Amino acid sequence: MADSPSDKLAAAEFANAPILGPGYNYASVTDKISAIVLARRTPKWWIVGFLVSFALVMLLMVSVTYLVVAGVGIWGIQIPVGWGFAIINFVWWIGIGHAGTLISAILLLLRQTWRTSINRFAEAMTLFAVSCAGIFPLIHMGRPWLAYWLFPYPDGLLAMGWRGSAVHWERHETASLLLAGLATPLVLSVHTIVSFDFAFAIVPGWHATIFPPYFVAGAIYAGFAMVLTLSIPIRKLFHLEDFITMRHLDNMGKVLLATALIVGYGYMMEAFSAFYSGNQYERFMILNRMTGPYAPMYWLLIACNIVTPQFLWFRKVRAKVGALFAIAMVVNLGMWLERFVIVVTSLHRDFLPSSWGTYYPTRWDIFTFVGTIGLFLFLVFLFIRYLPLISIFEMRTLVASEEEKKAVN
Repeated sequence: MADSPSDKLAAAEFANAPILGPGYNYASVTDKISAIVLARRTPKWWIVGFLVSFALVMLLMVSVTYLVVAGVGIWGIQIPVGWGFAIINFVWWIGIGHAGTLISAILLLLRQTWRTSINRFAEAMTLFAVSCAGIFPLIHMGRPWLAYWLFPYPDGLLAMGWRGSAVHWERHETASLLLAGLATPLVLSVHTIVSFDFAFAIVPGWHATIFPPYFVAGAIYAGFAMVLTLSIPIRKLFHLEDFITMRHLDNMGKVLLATALIVGYGYMMEAFSAFYSGNQYERFMILNRMTGPYAPMYWLLIACNIVTPQFLWFRKVRAKVGALFAIAMVVNLGMWLERFVIVVTSLHRDFLPSSWGTYYPTRWDIFTFVGTIGLFLFLVFLFIRYLPLISIFEMRTLVASEEEKKAVN
Protein backbone atom coordinates (compact mmCIF):
# COMPACT_ATOMS: atom_id res chain seq x y z
CA MET A 1 0.00 0.00 0.00
CA ALA A 2 1.33 3.42 -0.91
CA ASP A 3 1.91 5.84 1.92
CA SER A 4 -0.28 8.93 1.82
CA PRO A 5 1.24 12.43 2.31
CA SER A 6 -0.34 12.59 5.75
CA ASP A 7 1.35 9.31 6.69
CA LYS A 8 4.74 10.61 5.54
CA LEU A 9 4.28 13.81 7.50
CA ALA A 10 3.21 11.94 10.62
CA ALA A 11 6.10 9.50 10.31
CA ALA A 12 8.62 12.22 11.00
CA GLU A 13 7.28 12.76 14.50
CA PHE A 14 5.28 9.61 15.23
CA ALA A 15 7.21 8.89 18.42
CA ASN A 16 5.52 11.92 20.00
CA ALA A 17 2.46 11.89 17.81
CA PRO A 18 -0.95 12.21 19.47
CA ILE A 19 -3.22 9.21 19.67
CA LEU A 20 -6.07 11.34 18.34
CA GLY A 21 -5.90 13.80 15.48
CA PRO A 22 -6.41 17.49 16.24
CA GLY A 23 -9.68 19.36 16.07
CA TYR A 24 -12.06 16.71 17.36
CA ASN A 25 -14.81 17.15 19.92
CA TYR A 26 -17.49 14.87 21.31
CA ALA A 27 -19.84 15.44 18.38
CA SER A 28 -17.27 15.06 15.58
CA VAL A 29 -15.85 11.85 17.06
CA THR A 30 -19.34 10.38 17.34
CA ASP A 31 -20.30 11.47 13.83
CA LYS A 32 -17.17 10.11 12.16
CA ILE A 33 -17.40 6.65 13.76
CA SER A 34 -21.16 6.27 13.44
CA ALA A 35 -21.18 7.53 9.83
CA ILE A 36 -19.27 4.44 8.71
CA VAL A 37 -22.30 2.34 9.66
CA LEU A 38 -25.24 4.74 9.36
CA ALA A 39 -24.47 7.31 6.69
CA ARG A 40 -22.20 5.78 4.06
CA ARG A 41 -23.37 3.67 1.14
CA THR A 42 -22.03 0.14 1.01
CA PRO A 43 -18.73 0.39 -0.93
CA LYS A 44 -18.10 -1.88 -3.90
CA TRP A 45 -14.94 -3.33 -2.38
CA TRP A 46 -17.00 -4.49 0.62
CA ILE A 47 -19.52 -6.26 -1.64
CA VAL A 48 -16.75 -8.03 -3.58
CA GLY A 49 -14.89 -9.05 -0.42
CA PHE A 50 -18.09 -10.23 1.24
CA LEU A 51 -19.07 -12.39 -1.73
CA VAL A 52 -15.59 -13.95 -1.94
CA SER A 53 -15.56 -14.72 1.78
CA PHE A 54 -19.11 -16.11 1.60
CA ALA A 55 -18.03 -18.44 -1.21
CA LEU A 56 -15.20 -19.69 1.00
CA VAL A 57 -17.67 -20.27 3.84
CA MET A 58 -19.68 -22.45 1.48
CA LEU A 59 -16.48 -24.34 0.69
CA LEU A 60 -16.07 -24.91 4.44
CA MET A 61 -19.64 -26.20 4.69
CA VAL A 62 -19.07 -28.65 1.83
CA SER A 63 -15.79 -29.84 3.37
CA VAL A 64 -17.27 -30.40 6.82
CA THR A 65 -20.38 -32.10 5.40
CA TYR A 66 -18.29 -34.50 3.36
CA LEU A 67 -16.08 -35.11 6.40
CA VAL A 68 -19.08 -36.11 8.51
CA VAL A 69 -20.31 -38.44 5.76
CA ALA A 70 -16.99 -40.04 4.81
CA GLY A 71 -14.91 -39.72 8.00
CA VAL A 72 -11.45 -38.34 8.77
CA GLY A 73 -9.92 -40.71 6.24
CA ILE A 74 -10.38 -37.99 3.62
CA TRP A 75 -7.59 -36.08 5.37
CA GLY A 76 -3.90 -36.78 4.95
CA ILE A 77 -3.41 -38.06 8.49
CA GLN A 78 -1.92 -41.55 8.84
CA ILE A 79 0.49 -43.50 11.02
CA PRO A 80 2.66 -42.04 12.52
CA VAL A 81 1.30 -38.54 11.74
CA GLY A 82 -2.03 -38.86 13.52
CA TRP A 83 -2.29 -35.08 13.92
CA GLY A 84 -2.34 -32.92 10.83
CA PHE A 85 -3.96 -29.73 9.60
CA ALA A 86 -6.67 -29.85 12.26
CA ILE A 87 -4.35 -29.34 15.24
CA ILE A 88 -2.05 -27.03 13.25
CA ASN A 89 -4.91 -24.72 12.34
CA PHE A 90 -6.46 -24.94 15.81
CA VAL A 91 -3.26 -23.67 17.47
CA TRP A 92 -2.81 -21.01 14.77
CA TRP A 93 -6.31 -19.59 15.19
CA ILE A 94 -6.14 -19.69 19.00
CA GLY A 95 -2.87 -17.75 18.85
CA ILE A 96 -4.40 -15.07 16.63
CA GLY A 97 -7.21 -14.64 19.13
CA HIS A 98 -4.81 -13.79 21.94
CA ALA A 99 -4.01 -10.28 20.72
CA GLY A 100 -7.54 -9.09 21.40
CA THR A 101 -7.34 -10.30 24.98
CA LEU A 102 -3.93 -8.68 25.40
CA ILE A 103 -5.11 -5.33 24.05
CA SER A 104 -8.34 -5.43 26.04
CA ALA A 105 -6.95 -6.62 29.35
CA ILE A 106 -3.23 -6.10 29.86
CA LEU A 107 -2.98 -2.75 28.06
CA LEU A 108 -6.06 -1.57 29.96
CA LEU A 109 -4.46 -2.46 33.29
CA LEU A 110 -1.27 -0.69 32.21
CA ARG A 111 -3.29 2.44 31.32
CA GLN A 112 -2.09 2.44 27.72
CA THR A 113 -4.55 4.85 26.11
CA TRP A 114 -3.34 4.07 22.58
CA ARG A 115 -5.27 0.81 22.78
CA THR A 116 -8.55 2.75 22.53
CA SER A 117 -8.60 3.03 18.73
CA ILE A 118 -7.88 -0.63 18.06
CA ASN A 119 -9.38 -2.56 20.96
CA ARG A 120 -12.90 -2.88 19.50
CA PHE A 121 -11.96 -4.70 16.30
CA ALA A 122 -9.16 -6.56 18.11
CA GLU A 123 -11.77 -7.97 20.50
CA ALA A 124 -14.03 -8.81 17.56
CA MET A 125 -11.08 -10.49 15.85
CA THR A 126 -10.62 -12.61 18.96
CA LEU A 127 -14.21 -13.83 18.84
CA PHE A 128 -13.98 -14.63 15.14
CA ALA A 129 -10.62 -16.41 15.44
CA VAL A 130 -11.80 -18.49 18.39
CA SER A 131 -14.92 -19.43 16.41
CA CYS A 132 -12.67 -20.71 13.63
CA ALA A 133 -10.44 -22.52 16.12
CA GLY A 134 -13.38 -24.22 17.79
CA ILE A 135 -14.36 -25.97 14.57
CA PHE A 136 -11.23 -28.13 14.44
CA PRO A 137 -11.49 -29.99 17.79
CA LEU A 138 -15.09 -30.81 16.90
CA ILE A 139 -14.45 -32.20 13.43
CA HIS A 140 -11.18 -33.86 14.45
CA MET A 141 -13.13 -36.12 16.80
CA GLY A 142 -14.73 -37.82 13.81
CA ARG A 143 -18.15 -37.90 15.49
CA PRO A 144 -18.89 -34.24 16.33
CA TRP A 145 -22.55 -34.94 17.13
CA LEU A 146 -21.39 -36.55 20.38
CA ALA A 147 -19.52 -33.38 21.47
CA TYR A 148 -22.56 -31.37 22.56
CA TRP A 149 -20.71 -30.37 25.73
CA LEU A 150 -18.24 -28.28 23.67
CA PHE A 151 -20.88 -25.78 22.56
CA PRO A 152 -21.06 -22.48 24.52
CA TYR A 153 -23.87 -21.63 26.87
CA PRO A 154 -26.12 -18.65 26.02
CA ASP A 155 -25.47 -15.43 27.92
CA GLY A 156 -26.44 -11.73 27.71
CA LEU A 157 -28.91 -11.64 30.62
CA LEU A 158 -26.57 -9.51 32.75
CA ALA A 159 -27.02 -6.54 30.35
CA MET A 160 -30.74 -6.22 31.14
CA GLY A 161 -31.74 -2.98 32.82
CA TRP A 162 -28.98 -0.87 31.27
CA ARG A 163 -30.07 2.79 31.03
CA GLY A 164 -26.75 4.55 30.38
CA SER A 165 -26.81 6.53 33.62
CA ALA A 166 -23.65 7.84 35.29
CA VAL A 167 -23.89 5.10 37.91
CA HIS A 168 -24.10 2.46 35.21
CA TRP A 169 -21.07 3.87 33.40
CA GLU A 170 -19.12 3.88 36.66
CA ARG A 171 -20.04 0.24 37.24
CA HIS A 172 -19.10 -0.50 33.63
CA GLU A 173 -15.58 0.87 34.13
CA THR A 174 -15.19 -0.97 37.44
CA ALA A 175 -16.35 -4.22 35.87
CA SER A 176 -13.99 -3.68 32.94
CA LEU A 177 -11.01 -3.39 35.28
CA LEU A 178 -12.08 -6.46 37.24
CA LEU A 179 -12.57 -8.51 34.10
CA ALA A 180 -9.24 -7.27 32.77
CA GLY A 181 -7.59 -8.53 35.94
CA LEU A 182 -9.23 -11.91 35.43
CA ALA A 183 -8.46 -12.03 31.71
CA THR A 184 -4.77 -11.24 32.11
CA PRO A 185 -3.95 -14.66 33.60
CA LEU A 186 -6.21 -16.09 30.92
CA VAL A 187 -3.82 -14.87 28.22
CA LEU A 188 -1.04 -16.82 29.89
CA SER A 189 -3.02 -19.87 30.87
CA VAL A 190 -4.98 -20.66 27.71
CA HIS A 191 -2.03 -21.10 25.40
CA THR A 192 -0.04 -22.70 28.21
CA ILE A 193 -2.71 -25.40 28.33
CA VAL A 194 -2.55 -25.69 24.54
CA SER A 195 1.22 -26.21 24.82
CA PHE A 196 0.62 -29.01 27.33
CA ASP A 197 -1.14 -30.95 24.56
CA PHE A 198 2.36 -31.32 23.14
CA ALA A 199 4.71 -31.01 26.12
CA PHE A 200 3.11 -33.85 28.12
CA ALA A 201 3.93 -36.31 25.33
CA ILE A 202 7.28 -38.11 25.14
CA VAL A 203 7.64 -37.32 21.45
CA PRO A 204 11.00 -35.66 20.63
CA GLY A 205 10.37 -32.04 19.71
CA TRP A 206 7.33 -31.82 21.98
CA HIS A 207 8.61 -32.92 25.38
CA ALA A 208 10.11 -29.56 26.39
CA THR A 209 9.65 -27.35 29.43
CA ILE A 210 10.11 -24.22 27.31
CA PHE A 211 6.84 -24.83 25.47
CA PRO A 212 4.45 -22.84 27.78
CA PRO A 213 6.21 -19.42 27.58
CA TYR A 214 7.26 -20.19 24.02
CA PHE A 215 3.65 -20.80 22.95
CA VAL A 216 2.34 -17.74 24.81
CA ALA A 217 4.88 -15.44 23.16
CA GLY A 218 4.10 -17.00 19.78
CA ALA A 219 0.38 -16.46 20.31
CA ILE A 220 0.84 -12.76 21.09
CA TYR A 221 3.22 -12.51 18.14
CA ALA A 222 0.72 -14.03 15.71
CA GLY A 223 -2.15 -12.04 17.18
CA PHE A 224 -0.49 -8.65 16.82
CA ALA A 225 0.53 -9.54 13.26
CA MET A 226 -3.14 -10.14 12.46
CA VAL A 227 -4.17 -6.90 14.20
CA LEU A 228 -1.76 -5.01 11.94
CA THR A 229 -3.01 -6.96 8.94
CA LEU A 230 -6.57 -5.82 9.63
CA SER A 231 -6.01 -2.33 11.05
CA ILE A 232 -3.89 -1.01 8.16
CA PRO A 233 -6.47 -1.67 5.38
CA ILE A 234 -9.34 -0.58 7.65
CA ARG A 235 -7.48 2.64 8.46
CA LYS A 236 -6.97 3.36 4.76
CA LEU A 237 -10.37 2.34 3.41
CA PHE A 238 -12.41 4.20 6.05
CA HIS A 239 -10.07 7.23 6.27
CA LEU A 240 -9.36 6.70 9.96
CA GLU A 241 -5.81 8.11 9.92
CA ASP A 242 -6.76 10.56 12.68
CA PHE A 243 -7.97 7.76 14.94
CA ILE A 244 -5.45 5.03 14.12
CA THR A 245 -2.39 7.24 13.93
CA MET A 246 1.23 6.47 13.12
CA ARG A 247 1.82 6.23 16.85
CA HIS A 248 -0.53 3.25 17.02
CA LEU A 249 1.23 1.52 14.15
CA ASP A 250 4.64 2.28 15.65
CA ASN A 251 3.65 0.80 19.01
CA MET A 252 2.25 -2.33 17.38
CA GLY A 253 5.45 -2.66 15.36
CA LYS A 254 7.49 -2.49 18.56
CA VAL A 255 5.34 -5.18 20.20
CA LEU A 256 5.79 -7.31 17.08
CA LEU A 257 9.57 -6.89 17.29
CA ALA A 258 9.68 -7.70 21.02
CA THR A 259 7.67 -10.89 20.63
CA ALA A 260 9.76 -11.85 17.59
CA LEU A 261 12.87 -11.71 19.77
CA ILE A 262 11.20 -13.90 22.42
CA VAL A 263 10.14 -16.42 19.79
CA GLY A 264 13.65 -16.38 18.30
CA TYR A 265 15.08 -17.08 21.74
CA GLY A 266 12.70 -20.04 22.00
CA TYR A 267 13.95 -21.44 18.69
CA MET A 268 17.56 -21.02 19.79
CA MET A 269 17.03 -22.68 23.18
CA GLU A 270 15.10 -25.54 21.58
CA ALA A 271 18.07 -26.35 19.33
CA PHE A 272 20.61 -25.80 22.11
CA SER A 273 18.75 -28.05 24.57
CA ALA A 274 18.47 -30.80 21.97
CA PHE A 275 22.24 -30.94 21.46
CA TYR A 276 23.28 -30.17 25.04
CA SER A 277 20.99 -32.82 26.53
CA GLY A 278 22.86 -35.66 24.86
CA ASN A 279 19.56 -37.26 23.89
CA GLN A 280 20.06 -38.84 20.48
CA TYR A 281 16.38 -38.63 19.61
CA GLU A 282 16.22 -34.90 20.33
CA ARG A 283 19.38 -34.32 18.29
CA PHE A 284 17.96 -36.26 15.38
CA MET A 285 14.72 -34.28 15.59
CA ILE A 286 16.53 -30.94 15.21
CA LEU A 287 18.77 -32.24 12.43
CA ASN A 288 15.74 -33.69 10.68
CA ARG A 289 14.00 -30.32 10.82
CA MET A 290 17.06 -28.58 9.38
CA THR A 291 18.04 -31.14 6.73
CA GLY A 292 15.13 -33.58 6.35
CA PRO A 293 12.26 -33.66 3.85
CA TYR A 294 10.54 -30.68 5.50
CA ALA A 295 13.72 -28.57 5.78
CA PRO A 296 12.50 -25.90 3.28
CA MET A 297 9.51 -25.18 5.51
CA TYR A 298 11.73 -24.95 8.60
CA TRP A 299 14.11 -22.45 7.02
CA LEU A 300 11.21 -20.50 5.56
CA LEU A 301 9.69 -20.12 9.02
CA ILE A 302 13.05 -18.89 10.34
CA ALA A 303 13.15 -16.32 7.55
CA CYS A 304 9.56 -15.24 8.22
CA ASN A 305 9.55 -15.18 12.02
CA ILE A 306 13.12 -14.20 12.89
CA VAL A 307 14.87 -12.50 9.97
CA THR A 308 12.08 -10.37 8.50
CA PRO A 309 10.94 -8.70 11.79
CA GLN A 310 14.49 -7.45 12.42
CA PHE A 311 13.73 -4.64 9.97
CA LEU A 312 11.44 -3.24 12.66
CA TRP A 313 14.52 -2.06 14.56
CA PHE A 314 14.64 0.82 12.07
CA ARG A 315 12.30 3.73 12.64
CA LYS A 316 12.09 4.40 8.90
CA VAL A 317 10.63 0.94 8.38
CA ARG A 318 8.10 1.34 11.18
CA ALA A 319 7.13 4.68 9.65
CA LYS A 320 6.13 3.06 6.35
CA VAL A 321 2.61 1.67 6.40
CA GLY A 322 3.24 -0.60 3.43
CA ALA A 323 6.33 -2.11 5.02
CA LEU A 324 4.47 -2.80 8.28
CA PHE A 325 1.66 -4.50 6.38
CA ALA A 326 4.11 -6.66 4.40
CA ILE A 327 5.98 -7.71 7.56
CA ALA A 328 2.70 -8.58 9.30
CA MET A 329 1.66 -10.77 6.37
CA VAL A 330 5.02 -12.54 6.40
CA VAL A 331 4.68 -13.19 10.15
CA ASN A 332 1.19 -14.65 9.63
CA LEU A 333 2.68 -17.12 7.18
CA GLY A 334 5.66 -17.85 9.44
CA MET A 335 3.55 -18.59 12.49
CA TRP A 336 1.43 -21.05 10.54
CA LEU A 337 4.61 -22.73 9.29
CA GLU A 338 5.86 -22.93 12.88
CA ARG A 339 2.82 -24.96 13.90
CA PHE A 340 3.22 -27.18 10.83
CA VAL A 341 6.87 -27.87 11.64
CA ILE A 342 6.17 -28.56 15.32
CA VAL A 343 3.41 -31.06 14.54
CA VAL A 344 4.59 -32.82 11.41
CA THR A 345 8.38 -33.01 11.78
CA SER A 346 8.04 -34.31 15.34
CA LEU A 347 5.71 -37.12 14.27
CA HIS A 348 6.69 -38.25 10.80
CA ARG A 349 9.90 -39.95 11.99
CA ASP A 350 9.18 -41.83 15.19
CA PHE A 351 11.52 -43.81 17.46
CA LEU A 352 11.38 -46.79 15.09
CA PRO A 353 12.52 -46.30 11.46
CA SER A 354 9.97 -48.92 10.45
CA SER A 355 7.24 -46.51 11.57
CA TRP A 356 8.45 -43.54 9.55
CA GLY A 357 6.12 -41.90 7.08
CA THR A 358 5.48 -38.66 5.22
CA TYR A 359 2.49 -36.39 5.68
CA TYR A 360 0.85 -34.72 2.70
CA PRO A 361 -2.34 -32.71 3.21
CA THR A 362 -5.17 -33.64 0.87
CA ARG A 363 -7.41 -31.19 -0.92
CA TRP A 364 -9.95 -31.60 1.87
CA ASP A 365 -7.37 -30.51 4.46
CA ILE A 366 -6.68 -27.44 2.37
CA PHE A 367 -10.34 -26.73 1.62
CA THR A 368 -11.21 -26.85 5.32
CA PHE A 369 -8.39 -24.49 6.26
CA VAL A 370 -9.17 -22.03 3.46
CA GLY A 371 -12.83 -22.26 4.43
CA THR A 372 -12.07 -21.13 8.00
CA ILE A 373 -10.13 -18.17 6.60
CA GLY A 374 -13.25 -17.38 4.60
CA LEU A 375 -15.38 -17.67 7.75
CA PHE A 376 -13.05 -15.30 9.59
CA LEU A 377 -13.17 -12.71 6.78
CA PHE A 378 -16.94 -13.20 6.40
CA LEU A 379 -17.46 -12.27 10.05
CA VAL A 380 -14.99 -9.36 9.77
CA PHE A 381 -16.86 -7.93 6.77
CA LEU A 382 -20.17 -8.15 8.62
CA PHE A 383 -18.64 -6.50 11.67
CA ILE A 384 -17.07 -3.52 9.88
CA ARG A 385 -20.29 -2.86 7.95
CA TYR A 386 -22.93 -3.13 10.66
CA LEU A 387 -21.19 -2.32 13.94
CA PRO A 388 -18.93 0.59 15.00
CA LEU A 389 -15.28 -0.24 14.37
CA ILE A 390 -14.09 1.90 17.26
CA SER A 391 -15.62 2.42 20.68
CA ILE A 392 -17.31 5.83 20.61
CA PHE A 393 -17.42 6.04 24.39
CA GLU A 394 -13.69 5.41 24.80
CA MET A 395 -12.73 7.77 21.99
CA ARG A 396 -14.73 10.51 23.67
CA THR A 397 -12.71 9.99 26.82
CA LEU A 398 -9.62 10.76 24.71
CA VAL A 399 -11.21 14.04 23.67
CA ALA A 400 -11.65 14.93 27.32
CA SER A 401 -8.05 14.02 28.16
CA GLU A 402 -6.72 16.09 25.23
CA GLU A 403 -8.77 19.08 26.38
CA GLU A 404 -7.37 18.69 29.90
CA LYS A 405 -3.82 18.70 28.52
CA LYS A 406 -4.50 21.89 26.59
CA ALA A 407 -5.97 23.53 29.68
CA VAL A 408 -2.87 22.61 31.72
CA ASN A 409 -0.50 23.90 29.04
